[in-house]
Amino acid sequence: MRNPMLNGLTPAQFLQRHWQKKPLLARASLPQFAALTGRRDLIELAQETQAESRLVIRRGGRWQVRHGPFSRRDFSALPARNWTLLVQGVNHLLPQAQALLDRFAFIPHARLDDLMVSYAPPGGGVGPHFDSYDVFLLQGEGRRRWQVSRQRDLALVDDAPLKILRHFRPGREWTLSAGDMLYLPPRYAHDGVALDDCITYSVGFRAPSAQDLCSRFLDFLQDRLEVPGMYADPGLKPTRTPGHIDRNMTGRLLRLLDGVRWTRDDLLQFIGEDLSTPKPHVVFAAPQRALTAAAFAKSVAAGGLRLAPQTLLLYDDKAFYINGERCVVGAGAGARIRRLADRRFLPAGTLPARAAGALYAWYRAGYLIPGAR
Repeated sequence: MRNPMLNGLTPAQFLQRHWQKKPLLARASLPQFAALTGRRDLIELAQETQAESRLVIRRGGRWQVRHGPFSRRDFSALPARNWTLLVQGVNHLLPQAQALLDRFAFIPHARLDDLMVSYAPPGGGVGPHFDSYDVFLLQGEGRRRWQVSRQRDLALVDDAPLKILRHFRPGREWTLSAGDMLYLPPRYAHDGVALDDCITYSVGFRAPSAQDLCSRFLDFLQDRLEVPGMYADPGLKPTRTPGHIDRNMTGRLLRLLDGVRWTRDDLLQFIGEDLSTPKPHVVFAAPQRALTAAAFAKSVAAGGLRLAPQTLLLYDDKAFYINGERCVVGAGAGARIRRLADRRFLPAGTLPARAAGALYAWYRAGYLIPGAR
């Protein structure tokens, strides 16, 4: 099925031709979401402690970055031009933002990072830079000029508070108006400058580096290690070179280290838990007056069930992973939970008996919300 948001391409055509390969400009891609939020709403979000927000201010060739939460006074002192407010994770703060992210459900949820929203008066931007992830840039109100480049020189300005490219050489240029969208693959240099008061929605798709992934796996493995034995050298001889690590000691220690083992199941569990782990600043609020298990089941039967905005529910062939936790549900219940993971919503109906306990526990933890969408 052809998709208007992808300039007439089907999701399969887009992924084959553009995903991680080359930019795509789609005019009038998603005009219905251009007014999702505005300047006043974004400034209010930036004052909340659970929001991750930044102010980027340019004065000539110098950049300044301030981190939120902010107060109204912070915004009243700003100049008329050349600054940007950015708020991360807006999909966690505005329930209506999920409808926008649903349009990108042809890409696995595990790849989605978040929805960042920026506001800028004329001249506002964050400078020429590149991202290490895929991003869709949807224009809200106003206009923004984007210059992009496939340049290989990605050297950065020294000692800048932002990752600003030292030598940006634009290759193409577009001006986006409300509803237009630009897709950029990873490591594509770009610079967006507001031409008038404008809002931009950035839908980012994360891609962990091998270094970070391996580091997190070693942390995961540390809590599960059970390596028997202890270093021993009952045949130790006197030495005249006490500073030397001899071959006998090295051999004994290497044999102990050889005891470190992991299985494919360990790797699969780590992948599921890691991909579903929320960012450190994300907080889940348990219901203030939790329903009983019976009342919860009745509410779901009447009005359905949805994931909390912050929740990420994933699954593989063996288990479910919710917000970094692994869970196995009874046979026969998996289809309903997979539907909840895929669509982030279950329509009204009876809870699967073999998953009722897990769903209720997730509700008590603030991961789920019963009732109509």
